[in-house]
Amino acid sequence: MIKDLTIQIHILGAAAGGGLPQWNCGCENCNLARNGAIPSLTQSSIAVSADGENWSILNASPDIRQQLSDSAALAPRSLRHTPINSVLLTNADLDHIAGLLCLREGQPFSLLATSGVHDILKENPIFSVLREGVVSRKTIELEQEFELCPGLKATLFAVPGKVPLFLERGEVNTELLGEQTVGVVISANGKRAFYIPGCATLPTDLLRRIDGAEVLFFDGTLWDDDEMIRAGLGQKTGRRMGHIPISGSEGSLQALAALNIGQRFYIHINNSNPILRPDTPERATVEAAGWTIGIDGMQIAV
Repeated sequence: MIKDLTIQIHILGAAAGGGLPQWNCGCENCNLARNGAIPSLTQSSIAVSADGENWSILNASPDIRQQLSDSAALAPRSLRHTPINSVLLTNADLDHIAGLLCLREGQPFSLLATSGVHDILKENPIFSVLREGVVSRKTIELEQEFELCPGLKATLFAVPGKVPLFLERGEVNTELLGEQTVGVVISANGKRAFYIPGCATLPTDLLRRIDGAEVLFFDGTLWDDDEMIRAGLGQKTGRRMGHIPISGSEGSLQALAALNIGQRFYIHINNSNPILRPDTPERATVEAAGWTIGIDGMQIAV
């Protein structure tokens, strides 16, 4: 039995897909990161533990090798070893599953996901490098509590989202509710931490669920819905990509303002987002509202 349980959370990656700087982007934020003026960020992932010895990774970023190398808590403690007991996927977006290919070294762990996400992995034979009999694939049902790693319970719940970009066909519904996009609530000793890196809208039932949480890690992809279009970096709005903007009357900042939440972190932040720069009015606005901008390497204990 693990005594004096806490929820230990390490932010492994705080950026959206592409990271900061993105390899082919010369925007202001990417150039500042290249020059060391603002922190570089790897792609979205966190690690959680109750005892500091057994860990679960939430989302396998393409940057996972660097993230594990940068984390002393996740280093091997013998010749062939890892403290990682499980990897949990919140969707099948490329920036959340590509890192699985780096975990192919014959090391046992549990791969946790909804049946819908497991089906996507099964359809692509490249993921068979996670050999059957070594990596156990466990299907997690929505709204059913399960053991995430020793001492930590978790529950998956549907949040509005869409299918992965590589599965989009024709008109895309960006507010699907089902197994394709989920949030996670992690619990220990009556305390709750929420991880929601992708979310298209904040319906009333989701707000009720989050209310009273000790910690919230939430989708901070874009400040404005059309910021990538205005910056000349893309042709899609944030909502078209399945991400609620931070600002505006229907943005996450206002929608979550009245909730009783202990610590609030924006994560999954796109390289275009002005909150990444410490001298912007957008950064001042979110910090004045009690939010922290997630940065790689941050450690939080609940």
